[in-house]
Amino acid sequence: MFSKRILMMALAASVALPVGVAQADFKDGLVGGLVGGAVSGIIVNESAKARERKQQTTTTTRRVYQAPAPVNSVQRQQVREEQSALNYFGFPAGTPDGVRGRNTRDAAAQFQAHMGYPPTGYLADYERQFLISSYYRAQSSGAATAQLIAQRGQGTRGLLLAYRDEAVGVPTYAAAPVQAPTAPSPVMAAIPQSAQVSAPTAETAPAAVGFAALPNLMASGGEGPSLASHCNQVSLITNSNGGFVTEASLNDGRIALNEQFCLARTYAIAEGETMAASLKGVTAAQLEEQCRAFEPAMRDHVAALSLNSRDEVVQQVRSFVLQSGQSPAQLAGTAKICLSVGYRIDNMNVALGSGLLLTALGEEPYGELMGHHLNEGFGTTRRPDLALAWYQTAVEAVERGVEPVFAPGNTGRTALLRKAAFHTQSAQTGAAEAVQPVATLPTFKLE
Repeated sequence: MFSKRILMMALAASVALPVGVAQADFKDGLVGGLVGGAVSGIIVNESAKARERKQQTTTTTRRVYQAPAPVNSVQRQQVREEQSALNYFGFPAGTPDGVRGRNTRDAAAQFQAHMGYPPTGYLADYERQFLISSYYRAQSSGAATAQLIAQRGQGTRGLLLAYRDEAVGVPTYAAAPVQAPTAPSPVMAAIPQSAQVSAPTAETAPAAVGFAALPNLMASGGEGPSLASHCNQVSLITNSNGGFVTEASLNDGRIALNEQFCLARTYAIAEGETMAASLKGVTAAQLEEQCRAFEPAMRDHVAALSLNSRDEVVQQVRSFVLQSGQSPAQLAGTAKICLSVGYRIDNMNVALGSGLLLTALGEEPYGELMGHHLNEGFGTTRRPDLALAWYQTAVEAVERGVEPVFAPGNTGRTALLRKAAFHTQSAQTGAAEAVQPVATLPTFKLE
């Protein structure tokens, strides 16, 4: 409108003025009108741009205050679930806070080693699914869970192995049917026929059993204290302390050695079970029966552990290996499987005989097990003085570059073993050789 008005005024002036003046004024007016129109266009364009910038600013603001996606909360809940399950099965992950920290990774690696998986510290999908499903199954089974724990002899960790065996078709102890013996046992053969009772049936279930089935809790000749029960107690102490003892937190060397003893036992069981899984056509009962042959064959060498030095025992076992007629590779593989069986069935003679064979065959890191047994008296007399040489040789082998067989991912374990073993020995030696105070010594006056 403004430019049109200027144009009309210019035309009117051109009519009233002379031609020359009119033409000049017309040009000026026309130029002024064009300039005014251009300015108006610029103003309009700038206004449109300002509105666009305002819209863009509003959109950006909405993006800044957009609500976060709920993925992190879901992942945190999954980690919290893993931590609860790991704690329940005796792998200390700490407080279930949903943060995958060092304790959680260490606990996951222990679980993986126990099950024979690669101990990476990060659970694969199938590993996590098995862990969580086992946790909820154990929680919901009530008395059946307690019965299975008692039968497996490994605490809550034994549940994992039982559930795994069941998944591959091996019945758990709780589900295994009781079968009548096909042939009379030596014990039953010595009992008069009139005293023997046949296997119970549906009609005769309440009948009394034979004398051979009566327990004798006070009988001599047992295999000593249960290592499985001991490790359950150690696991409770570890959980209450918030995790394993480290070299930096070491105060009691014996507690640290017990934790590493039970950890090594878990690794030995897992390694043997992995190897046994490759044996086709051999059941767990057959493996157990064959591995019990280590007991009479290695009895004298196991007994020598409590009496002779490490070098003497190893030399005697090496002579036995030469006379066995088996190749070292075959004998080592058999010993690893039977070491697992011995610990699983809580037979210390089988476990110690297998460990001695492996050490004599040159796998020196297994000597750590003999140190643990001598230090605590499982299957041997308690001889911490003899245990030190077994610890030292095993630790020095790993320090030379020999691949560790127990917790290979824990780089600080070797230093912890060395420090804990010598700390325990020095403490016990100091206690045994305590010097009497001067005031208690007799005095004589010489004149």
